[in-house]
Amino acid sequence: MSPFDELERRSPDERNAQFERELPKLVAHAKAAAPAYAEILEGVEPGDIRSLSDFQRLPVLRKSDLGRLQSRMPPLGGLATCGLTDLDYVFQSPGPLYEAGSRASDWWRLGRFIHACGVDRSDIVQNCFSYHLTPAGHMFESAATMVGATVIPAGTGNTDVQVRAAADIGTTAYAGTPDYLKVILDRADSQGVDLSGIKKAAVSAGPLFPTVRSFYSERGIKCLQCYATAEAGNIAYETIPDQGLIIDEGVLLEIVTPGTGQPVESGVVGEVVVTVFNEDYPLIRFATGDLSATMPGTSACGRTNSRIVGWRGRADQTTKVRGMFVRPEQIAAFVTAHEEVKRARAVVTRENEADVLVVRVESSTRHARGLDESLRAILNLRAEVELVEPGALPNDGKVIDDQRPIG
Repeated sequence: MSPFDELERRSPDERNAQFERELPKLVAHAKAAAPAYAEILEGVEPGDIRSLSDFQRLPVLRKSDLGRLQSRMPPLGGLATCGLTDLDYVFQSPGPLYEAGSRASDWWRLGRFIHACGVDRSDIVQNCFSYHLTPAGHMFESAATMVGATVIPAGTGNTDVQVRAAADIGTTAYAGTPDYLKVILDRADSQGVDLSGIKKAAVSAGPLFPTVRSFYSERGIKCLQCYATAEAGNIAYETIPDQGLIIDEGVLLEIVTPGTGQPVESGVVGEVVVTVFNEDYPLIRFATGDLSATMPGTSACGRTNSRIVGWRGRADQTTKVRGMFVRPEQIAAFVTAHEEVKRARAVVTRENEADVLVVRVESSTRHARGLDESLRAILNLRAEVELVEPGALPNDGKVIDDQRPIG
């Protein structure tokens, strides 16, 4: 697959030189136009940033800071450099956290990834990311339309309807979480519906397990994954399966010691910190909370930017289950809401190529009635409640125990 543009084939020196030219401008713009950055970067002179090492002395903005900023300066925490009515979208993700969005061409920079998947104007993309409140559906639609593809805005769920739409319209490419395409294909098989026209899959919002990728490969489907967030857009993306994720050209990525802004040595697992050159919603040294590591060398596809190994866990205990974040504070809110609940622990496992979420609850009652509904309302996910005796949960500080194998 040819590169998206010539930026992908720049030398490392050219890329770093551009970062060093653009970083002072980004800091000056953010300080002048975004109230939160005026506070965060108080005392920082943009002209003093002459190198990447100078830039790495700036403070880190943590994802956990967003909620506090947004409560003070609703809804976007003073991080946007334009007025709210200058944006096309404001999204709400669990937390709640609010994110900006725009109809501007490929605003989230996912076009590089969709292009790497081989999607072009000859394709019909069934976009199975959610369009409800969260931005993923719009993020992938923006990328698909940029490369000229036709989009079916399918959203999540309604598998029988998804099968019918894919067959009737002639879907050739899928966008969504890694697991859900398998659900659609299995349902189609059970109904005798031929979906062999699907040859491409662009997946994100969860781990792509080796067995799932193999399932797609055996059916002639090229499946690639990207690493993106609601705040930052595209961060890194595959071009060759299992050969690492190439850092997006619109992102400066650092791997730091978790909880600090100090870069780790190459190849050492640490927290992903990104700087995003978005004039409407800049992010400066934004700590995603995800763990990863850089890889040596460059991709065989000819793109020259550095690669990361993919997701290696969370710097905190937050994890994703069926494409949705589950956070320790949500489990704490559940415990607080019920006097009879003393402690709780979310356990995430994998069965039959699907995520399974069980919340083990130390409770003075022997009835789970009402607890499962309360939990679902807090998590926005189905979860099984398992009652255990008081004192049965390990005293190890874990609120979320993700036992899934890392793929």
